[in-house]
Amino acid sequence: MEPDAVKILIESGIPESQVEVVDTTGTKDHFSAIVISDSFEGLSLVEQHQTVYKAVGDHLTKEIHALQLNTYSSTQWAQHNS
Repeated sequence: MEPDAVKILIESGIPESQVEVVDTTGTKDHFSAIVISDSFEGLSLVEQHQTVYKAVGDHLTKEIHALQLNTYSSTQWAQHNS
């Protein structure tokens, strides 16, 4: 699976999110993603990750073997980069 396809899945499942996906091994099945969304506001880290997993759906167990996540609300992202 191409990183852009993973990005589209996440963006489709989490509207108005900002997503960056990198193929970490070059094998098109291990990815790292940064996902920024206001919908994460007030959610625990586990809930944020569950939201992303839901967006990716069955691809997570078929085409995607590993997905490292860094999730942030817009506020958390601004603090992370200050």
